[in-house]
Amino acid sequence: MDQQPTPGPDRGARGGPPCGPRGRGGPPRAWRWAEREPGGALPWLSTVLLAAFVLAGSGFAARNQPDREALDALGRVLLLTGSALLLWRHRHPVPVVFGVAALTLAYFAAGYAYGPVFLTVAVACYAAIVHGHRRAAWWALGLLWAGHLLVSHWLYRHLPPAGDGPGPWGQEIPVAAFAVAVLAASELVRVRREQWAQQRAERAAAESRRADEERLRIARELHDVLAHSISVINVQAGVGLALLDTDPEQARTALTTIKAASKEALGEVRQVLATLRTPGDAPRAPAPGLDRLPELVEQAASTGLTVETATEGDPVPLSPGTDLAAFRIVQEALTNVVRHSGSRTARVVIGHTPGALELRIDDEGPATGGDAGGSGNGLAGMRERAAALGGTIEAGTRPDGGFRVRAVLPVRPEETP
Repeated sequence: MDQQPTPGPDRGARGGPPCGPRGRGGPPRAWRWAEREPGGALPWLSTVLLAAFVLAGSGFAARNQPDREALDALGRVLLLTGSALLLWRHRHPVPVVFGVAALTLAYFAAGYAYGPVFLTVAVACYAAIVHGHRRAAWWALGLLWAGHLLVSHWLYRHLPPAGDGPGPWGQEIPVAAFAVAVLAASELVRVRREQWAQQRAERAAAESRRADEERLRIARELHDVLAHSISVINVQAGVGLALLDTDPEQARTALTTIKAASKEALGEVRQVLATLRTPGDAPRAPAPGLDRLPELVEQAASTGLTVETATEGDPVPLSPGTDLAAFRIVQEALTNVVRHSGSRTARVVIGHTPGALELRIDDEGPATGGDAGGSGNGLAGMRERAAALGGTIEAGTRPDGGFRVRAVLPVRPEETP
């Protein structure tokens, strides 16, 4: 109500609900007012309530301290002025804390009763510290205490009430304890605010990082699916056009292959896009893995590429992530052979070694264009997939003129029997 506006709550990368006040790094609701920024509405309600309490409490204290001056008009003006300054405690905390301390000292120097006037000092110091003006709050409170010592023990002869004697030194202990408590509580809130700000920044950075990783993952999946399928469709479309008049049956076979490849591509694209559903929805179909290697071989054969496969070592179970990455790397490598190599044969070797999965895809070359082995997003995507799992990719021309893609993906112990 009387609090100043605060920055909007943190939201996740998908625009989800704001982080809660507890258990997720947010401040307790009772302390939210301490985070208000300068420039908003003035805190009228809390200031009016505080002023009313200070006036009523000081009047009650004056009646119970007959040795002090009665609370007259000047005393009430000092109390109201000190409370009114608190309206600007968030916008101008430094002038406010020094002004409140000066008015409070003037109140005591005039001989008025001790009472809740200390609350205005506490609120002003608190606001100054939580807004980052620690030194000003310490100086203001220190000067107030030093002035109180002078008034109570040296200047009392020249100040009201008449005939007043020196104050007992023992009363300085609770005054000092009050000052220390105010400063300690304010510093605690300041530290907590800094922690909350750091946690919010870390959450925002983590959300942004996860969003970037998700976008890259989806981009890799779409590239691998579309590049492979469209390459098959492009080759078969060329065959169909060339044989449409001379060999209609072979052209029909090419069109059948195009239909099957496009249907498969649409299915995989739908599966990739399904990850953009509401968080928590499970994929409707399992991710592809090396068990679908025969399908890749069959699709490559439909483009005129002969693929030999071999397995070395004893196969071990792979995690879904490793299995998918291995499948996509082989798929992209074969796509590059179809698109960029003059060779009509390729060899795929799946090697199982302790703690690692090795993939080798070779073709005899030569490159039909300027990009031997492919370029751009294809090789970059393979490297990103391998790096995400802690593996490596080597792609380059062999000494005999062919091209080789070699990937080594780590296999964690829990993935083995």
